[in-house]
Amino acid sequence: MKKYILIPIIGAFFLFSFKAGDYFEISKNLEIFAEVYKEVNTTYVDEVKPGELIRAAIDGMLKSLDPYTNFYSEAQAEDYKFQVTGTYSGIGASIRRIENRVYIDSPLEGRPCQKAGLMAGDEIITIDGILIRDKTRSEVHDLLTGQSGSKISVEVNRISVGKIKKDIIRERIIQKNIPYYGVIDGIGFIKLVSFTPNAAKEVRDAVLELKNQGVKKLVLDLRNNGGGLLNEAIDIVNIFLPRGQLIVETRGKYPEDNRSFKTLNTPVDLQIPLVVMINGNSASASEIVAGSLQDLDRAVVVGRNSFGKGLVQTSKGLSYNTSMKITTSKYYIPSGRLIQRLDYSNKIKGKALAVADSSKQLFKTRNGREVIDGEGIHPDVKVEVTPISELSQSLVKNHLFFKYATIFRCKNDTINLPLKFNVSDYLFDEFCNFIKDKDYDYITRTEKDIKRLRSQAKKDKYHKFLSTELTNLKLAMDSIKMNDTENHKSELKELLQQEIVSRYYYQRGEIEVQFDDDIDWITSKEILSDLTTYNQYLTP
Repeated sequence: MKKYILIPIIGAFFLFSFKAGDYFEISKNLEIFAEVYKEVNTTYVDEVKPGELIRAAIDGMLKSLDPYTNFYSEAQAEDYKFQVTGTYSGIGASIRRIENRVYIDSPLEGRPCQKAGLMAGDEIITIDGILIRDKTRSEVHDLLTGQSGSKISVEVNRISVGKIKKDIIRERIIQKNIPYYGVIDGIGFIKLVSFTPNAAKEVRDAVLELKNQGVKKLVLDLRNNGGGLLNEAIDIVNIFLPRGQLIVETRGKYPEDNRSFKTLNTPVDLQIPLVVMINGNSASASEIVAGSLQDLDRAVVVGRNSFGKGLVQTSKGLSYNTSMKITTSKYYIPSGRLIQRLDYSNKIKGKALAVADSSKQLFKTRNGREVIDGEGIHPDVKVEVTPISELSQSLVKNHLFFKYATIFRCKNDTINLPLKFNVSDYLFDEFCNFIKDKDYDYITRTEKDIKRLRSQAKKDKYHKFLSTELTNLKLAMDSIKMNDTENHKSELKELLQQEIVSRYYYQRGEIEVQFDDDIDWITSKEILSDLTTYNQYLTP
């Protein structure tokens, strides 16, 4: 019977109407696919699992398109729901895997995990009596999530007191689109991290509250916001633009995919000076907000080039509680530009190429400023950010900030408020002593360059002349590297400060503590401090 399992499935395909030109090609390839599947299923030397074979085929097919067209099995329904709605049922905490152990990473304030008294750094020992050690993050996630209102028993190990057992009632967790907003140095600041349902309402409410507090200038932070619902993006833009303004046009294969989206609501404020911050992880709906406000000269965009995702996905429900997201159109912002950076119809060895320069066009904003398509959103004010050192990257990768903050939290019940907390030299020295005997080996960019130089010298037959100099250079680098914690003291203090503050003030505190060293925020403040300068950025 196995060899005929696909016959009904294939037959079902023909209930759909194909374009006449495609009919033969589709039927031919479905027949070939069925024959290949039958041969593998009946004659392959080892036992195969039909579900896994078909899933691999589906994933392979969709992978040939773009990374945003995805299939979700019934088991992935909860993950899919979270992506679309920002909600799930669980204890309200992320987890972190270190070697073969699983730890609570980031409890959400006011949610079951935090209310039960569990903390970041607690190692999860059992969930409902099931030993967790050696289980994957996915397996642990599945055990922690469940029906809202159901009880779960979690046993953890805390380094200061040993084992603790807590009964926790799962809740429906709604991911906040705005984890933080407030008044900093007289300027209203709103951190928007997603575009799930109610994102626009959250932004509108935040703007109104900030205005009630006397705010006359605003910064909207869209950095690291990967996007979400199109209608939420349009309604957020509407807060600052009048009703009836065209924000996005979508264009697809079928007439129903060709749509124009205009603002429908009464705006909150058409005049308040506005800065939008973006970076390379600002994508999709974030780019619609930043790009349309830029095209209509309503905001100054600060930061770095955005991701460049100009594709729109539609959710489709399928049989057996499965579903998929499929790219159905491309979107164009008010100037007429498409900000899509990669051309998924043009690949080399499976890798999409950037939109060709010859295909890119110049457009103009409402005031006549030139903007270009095919490259995401270029900020009006580009801010260069120095990447963190290899030392810091290694300490993060090896979870040493996380481990030290866990010990610190167990020894200290309270710390100063985020805006007042600083890592003292004494605390920094303690951290340096903590990592002395830990494994966090790393290779600096300079060391890599020295290695490349030695290799090139050998190829060019110069090595015997330069050997002594190269050896001395390597020894000098080793000596300097021994003092790297002091060389990167400011950077290490900042990262340690963020990790420690998050243990006491959660996501809000982690955002607040970064203001002093945030170059994008400092630049935005400077622009908003002088309205003449601000207006100059909005004119040709």
